[in-house]
Amino acid sequence: MAPFRAKKLDLGCFVNVMTMRDHTKRKVFAENEVERQALRYITRNTTLPQRVRAQAQLQLTQMNCYTRYTQIKNRCVMGGKGRGVLKDFRMSRFQFRINALRANLPGVKKANW
Repeated sequence: MAPFRAKKLDLGCFVNVMTMRDHTKRKVFAENEVERQALRYITRNTTLPQRVRAQAQLQLTQMNCYTRYTQIKNRCVMGGKGRGVLKDFRMSRFQFRINALRANLPGVKKANW
């Protein structure tokens, strides 16, 4: 993991090991996304020779696991929590509630019925 450590963390939330690791995974994924998509396209293209497809598959398996999209976890941008995160706002339930009550989120207000 050391060669993938970001030089500068541009995080606006509480920083702990899990937040730093997730930040690193996002950066590595963004850097290698195009190459990974190209290799996946080559492996799935049946019109190409089998040898080329096998080489592309081998390159895919040798890539670091941080280049996969499934390694990225949704985390709260305010507190860094990994559970109870609302996708639309990228906030945990608790932070969402606090910001909504303070009217910091446009278009969100407490429901009354």
